[in-house]
Amino acid sequence: MDWKAEISAAADRIAGHVQVTPVIEARGFGLQFPVEMKLEHMQHTGSFKARGAFNTLLSREVPGAGVVAASGGNHGAAAAYAARALGHPAKIFVPELAGPSKIALIEGIGADLTVVPGEYANALSMAQAHETESGAMQIHAYDAPATVAGQGTCFAEWEAQGLSADTVVVAVGGGGLIGGALAWLQGARKVVAVEPETSCALHAALRAGAPVDVEVSGVAANALGARRIGDICFGLAQGMASVLVCDEAIVAAQQALWAERRVLVEPAGATALAALMSGAYRPEPGERVAVLVCGGNIAPSPVFA
Repeated sequence: MDWKAEISAAADRIAGHVQVTPVIEARGFGLQFPVEMKLEHMQHTGSFKARGAFNTLLSREVPGAGVVAASGGNHGAAAAYAARALGHPAKIFVPELAGPSKIALIEGIGADLTVVPGEYANALSMAQAHETESGAMQIHAYDAPATVAGQGTCFAEWEAQGLSADTVVVAVGGGGLIGGALAWLQGARKVVAVEPETSCALHAALRAGAPVDVEVSGVAANALGARRIGDICFGLAQGMASVLVCDEAIVAAQQALWAERRVLVEPAGATALAALMSGAYRPEPGERVAVLVCGGNIAPSPVFA
């Protein structure tokens, strides 16, 4: 597949439907070097997911039954938002671990929402059953070409904004976002995958030589909790750098973003920065580093007071 052409077409397709999110250069966080950050948590519905959702809906004919999506929360909100904006009904399945903030967001958008016991995989099974029964169009959260191309527009946009980093650090769940990064950047910059120790589908797949099922838990599980990495991402990710971070490091990065920049994000949104703050990824001297801040759907709590 000509990913550059697909992503460029997606960028044209979704222009006017998504936000151009800001980029900042930040010092601090206990680091001895500046970090360029793209604040994609400021995207519609609080994450990059709107890009893939709009690209999917604008590149295919949507049936009368509308769309269906399974999600840990962010993708469901994005799919619901894009469907509403384009005049399509949406049926969304999320697991209980999505949490009250994301569930309330989807309900507020007005989608038909079903909360499923268990984890993302359970919601996906129910979404697939609904697709078969109703004829609705599935918007896959990460393992579909239109989704990956849509997420790749984030990195095309970033380069147009003047991205100067040698290395881009990206949190990974099912692989749609980092798949988009790899598909667009194509080796021109190093891409580092960051996952929680307890939700590490890509890391496990790279070690095993094939996608494998993993157990899912931890503070970022409702966004990064895919049980198995997507095939598209796995195909693009061969030989890439992959690191793991613990929950404590993720929470520390989350708190630092708020304390030092008043950037309020969910744990997934802080996971890439956690790799730098914890030393899980150590840049070489002079290596310029950028971090994608991917999601902000969290209910404020006293920890950020």
